[in-house]
Amino acid sequence: MKIKGQTAWVTGGASGLGEATAHELARLGAKVAVMDVNLAQAEQVAAVLNERFGAGRAVACVCDITQTDSVLAAMAKANEALGSARILMNVAGIGTAKRLIGKDGSPAALEDFSRVINVNLIGAYNISRLFAAACAQLSPGEDGERGVMMFTASVAAFDGQVGQQAYSASKGGLVSMTLPMARDLAQHGIRVCTVAPGLFNTPLMRTLPEPVQQSLAASIPFPSRLGKPEEFAELACHIVTNGHLNGEIIRLDGALRMAPR
Repeated sequence: MKIKGQTAWVTGGASGLGEATAHELARLGAKVAVMDVNLAQAEQVAAVLNERFGAGRAVACVCDITQTDSVLAAMAKANEALGSARILMNVAGIGTAKRLIGKDGSPAALEDFSRVINVNLIGAYNISRLFAAACAQLSPGEDGERGVMMFTASVAAFDGQVGQQAYSASKGGLVSMTLPMARDLAQHGIRVCTVAPGLFNTPLMRTLPEPVQQSLAASIPFPSRLGKPEEFAELACHIVTNGHLNGEIIRLDGALRMAPR
């Protein structure tokens, strides 16, 4: 699918990998709905895109992917401003690190596990089902294609570290959901792929002390540096333009395999 002229939704588009993806889509000629729970930050990103790539190129939409009413409201705003979407970039997510048994011997709080699963897995499924239903009603393009969806997993889906039970389970769920969803939506001409990034230079990463960041970068075989958000965005957009990529999980990690700790 050619990106130019298409409308794309980017969840988690107000920062990090999502912001980079929104920028790359706009650079390639897409109209972008920047969807995020942080509306003020999403508005800042949309304003930059409109200034840099032309008025009307982007709109900010407050969106809690775990709440259907919030997603539907964001969809309605995006459709009115930009037209029907054929591209969904699922980038929104949260992380946590909690050992199953604490230092005091108490079990981990079930609420913490549930929250991560609810956002990273159920939330991604929620907006995907709503996007797919709308996208399936659009006229088909080349090869009968109507749309493309991308999920953002993590290398933690495969190499989860100590304390990453919730995060790894949520990202592993996205990995396991990719192929059956691609098969399910094949009849509607909608492709589904997942990117599993490794260690990236995001705002969250930059909250860590510099020596910790350097140590993490050194653990990557090659190149021995943190991934650039633009590299994630480039791969996300390549999935859109490469019509034979479907049902695939792609690691983007510099050959990193995470140690237990």
